[in-house]
Amino acid sequence: MSTIAQLRRILKDSHTIAVVGLSADWFRPSYFAAKYMQEHGYKVIPVNPKYTEILGERCYPDLKSIPDKVDIVDVFRKSEDCLPIAQDAVAIGAKALWLQIGVINEEAGRIAETAGLEVVMNRCVKIEYARLFGGLGWFGVNTRIISSRRPV
Repeated sequence: MSTIAQLRRILKDSHTIAVVGLSADWFRPSYFAAKYMQEHGYKVIPVNPKYTEILGERCYPDLKSIPDKVDIVDVFRKSEDCLPIAQDAVAIGAKALWLQIGVINEEAGRIAETAGLEVVMNRCVKIEYARLFGGLGWFGVNTRIISSRRPV
């Protein structure tokens, strides 16, 4: 369970976020969460083997390919995909493993915590930043489209 103090400390002390599973599609939650954090001063490093660039940043196929220091590994993948991501987060020396809303993997969390990383599960980095720091702009998920259908 993440406390407000822990969330605030992680977000305040971190400057670089590697977003695993970041999509280049503007309507995907990963895209507007990463864009929001980028607009609020964070360096966002996209991690997705399908792309070469997202949000004006070079995209990497995996965490181990990133040459820069990473503070938060923000995961937009299925819960069952998190174990190797947690292992890679440990290997690159990240400070925190952050699993997005709906993403919970206790084993991945144990691996990260045992190695000294802070672990956040089932929370959105964008929503928590806006809630804790009152970031300007939209607080929720506003695509400006009202529809029950997925965009084509």
